[in-house]
Amino acid sequence: MEIVIANKSHTIYAQIICDTIADAAQVRGTGIAKRKPEYIASKMENGNAVIALDGDKFAGFCYIEKWSHGKFVANSGLIVHPDYRNIGLAKKIKQVIFKHSRTKFPDAKVFSITTGLAVMKLNSDLGYKPVTFSELTDDKTFWDGCQTCKNYDVLTRTERKMCLCTGMLFDPKKQNKEETAAVKESRFERIKKFRQNLFLKKDKK
Repeated sequence: MEIVIANKSHTIYAQIICDTIADAAQVRGTGIAKRKPEYIASKMENGNAVIALDGDKFAGFCYIEKWSHGKFVANSGLIVHPDYRNIGLAKKIKQVIFKHSRTKFPDAKVFSITTGLAVMKLNSDLGYKPVTFSELTDDKTFWDGCQTCKNYDVLTRTERKMCLCTGMLFDPKKQNKEETAAVKESRFERIKKFRQNLFLKKDKK
């Protein structure tokens, strides 16, 4: 199994990717926006997608989309072919596309909207936090992409404030602050432990 950054040579898989996404939506009975082969192919040609292959057989896919002039990016269209499910492939694809997103767009906030509990777990493991829709991109084009979802009427009735999807966000600035705080706390704990051991040695003397 190989997971690589997709390129023009992988556009031959665009149709099967779209078909697999559509089939998954029908089976799950939940909202998944439809994609066109031309759209998927453009992501590959721009280096904004990853694809999993078993030899020359399609196994999985995910792509990056920029919004709000690059302030936000989304990892969308995560799909695994039925023949390769339940082996942890989705998690590996998610990790690769997330790393690729952070490399290409280091200052962008990475967001996701999903109804899938498995995807929410993957996002959470990567540092995403649940947020309201108001904290996500206000780019109209993004939300227009939800029109092919069966739940689009819920989104419009609530004036785009909520839907059946859960919004999740990875904010690199907040993440850096949290990591810095964690490092400081860790250093403090080491200093405290050192001092405790020092006093214990003095007491023994």
